[in-house]
Amino acid sequence: MEKKSNKKDQSNGIQRREFIRAGATFAAGAGLMGLGTSSVFGANSNSFAQTAIENVSLNNGVQMPILGFGTLYLNGEMGAQCVADAISLGYRLIDTATVYGNEEAVGAGIKKSGIDRNKLFVTSKVWVDDSGYENAKKAFQTSIDKLGTDYLDLYLIHRPRGDVKGSWKAMEELHKEGKIKAIGISNFEDHQIDELLKYATIKPAVNQIETHAFFQQSKARKSLLDYGVQMEAWSPLAQGRNGLFTNETLAAIGKKYNKNNAQVSLRWHYQRGIVAIPRSSQKAHMMENLNIFDFELDDTDMKTIAALDLAKTQFPEWE
Repeated sequence: MEKKSNKKDQSNGIQRREFIRAGATFAAGAGLMGLGTSSVFGANSNSFAQTAIENVSLNNGVQMPILGFGTLYLNGEMGAQCVADAISLGYRLIDTATVYGNEEAVGAGIKKSGIDRNKLFVTSKVWVDDSGYENAKKAFQTSIDKLGTDYLDLYLIHRPRGDVKGSWKAMEELHKEGKIKAIGISNFEDHQIDELLKYATIKPAVNQIETHAFFQQSKARKSLLDYGVQMEAWSPLAQGRNGLFTNETLAAIGKKYNKNNAQVSLRWHYQRGIVAIPRSSQKAHMMENLNIFDFELDDTDMKTIAALDLAKTQFPEWE
């Protein structure tokens, strides 16, 4: 879940600007599903479209890509093109939400990509204003209509507010009807999960929460493992806040592997077993965010990144 003014790609730091300059010509010429090789991005002989993104197995057996594409602020024709671009590069998990106001654009992007719907993992979320049994069912129908699909792979309660119990009952029924493959939550803390589990007949499959190098959520990660609920990171790059893209610690680690701060951060999520959904309107950034599977952070790297934890949100305005 992300919600803030659209400035993320405006100033992404020295490393990402250098990447754009180096890769702009290649990115502009990359054709749909036919990227070929690129030493510029440190890729191997496989194209990005052919790069296999590992799946995690949710608690109901549903397979979910561990790396996906976030769509907050990607609206209109630009949003549709970004989604189509992301799919052409190999992204299969596409994340949206009612409150983002872009489900139609996301649906248009999926259609534009030409990919079979069953090759994608599409997530949306019910907003607080639509909480409750009847409202959640109506909101779900509106979402799939806008997306141009007849089912969702994952549907989340966006925030633990309003009539959560009624919303969850509606989602359980939709799941049993085959309209949602997995149901989950977002921004829930342990005590709120405990409350939900008192009446839930289906355990949440996912909890999507703020997670990045400066707010590592180690306690939540442990408790979600205990619950058997998959952790998913919104704003996995903190939208560049607190200087993430120019952080000297991350840069020093990246230098060892010829990677930039964003790639180091996404690799860190991957090695923690956390699903991440970085968002960008720049095709070259989308490509670099995929290029994290050809190196491995060692134990020292992981401990060094752990020391960056400030143990507090970088988005206090969303509390």
